[in-house]
Amino acid sequence: MRIISGKLKGRRFYPPADKWPTRPTTDISKEGLYNILQHSLDFESINMLDLFGGTGNHCYEFISRGCKSVTYVDRHRPCVKFVESLAKELEIESFIKIVKADVFKFINKTVDKYDFIFAGPPYPLKKIPEIPQLIFDHNLLKGGGTLVLEHNQDHQFNNHFGFEQVRKYGGTFFSFFKKK
Repeated sequence: MRIISGKLKGRRFYPPADKWPTRPTTDISKEGLYNILQHSLDFESINMLDLFGGTGNHCYEFISRGCKSVTYVDRHRPCVKFVESLAKELEIESFIKIVKADVFKFINKTVDKYDFIFAGPPYPLKKIPEIPQLIFDHNLLKGGGTLVLEHNQDHQFNNHFGFEQVRKYGGTFFSFFKKK
């Protein structure tokens, strides 16, 4: 895996793949997503939340592009340990808050608000359709904030309050939601 832009551009990292419950965003879909985000976000002035953070891929990309406040949430201890280790190696520990927690419990408890939320849940997760509503119900997005939910063709959010668009890259779908 690699960081595609910013001050850490080109840096590669190698998460252990054996028995990890992760499905990292592919390079092609990641590049497509970040081409959109590059034109709609001021990375240096926002705080970002990465739900189901896995390898930390999106956190590194945001920090590389100048984001100074990233929160990573995942419940899988080996993922959390990997992100802690890589954050230290990349010397970005001061920009990333790493939380080992169940995402749904985190959503219910946090009082923080974010400018941008990325959620990349495991595709078999039955609660995927609930994620946008939970984020809106718990008021996790600041006014004008954006949620991007990664999913597969089994889910559609076109009728959801706040839905703006969906982008497809191979078998990966990104649904965009905006808090008005």
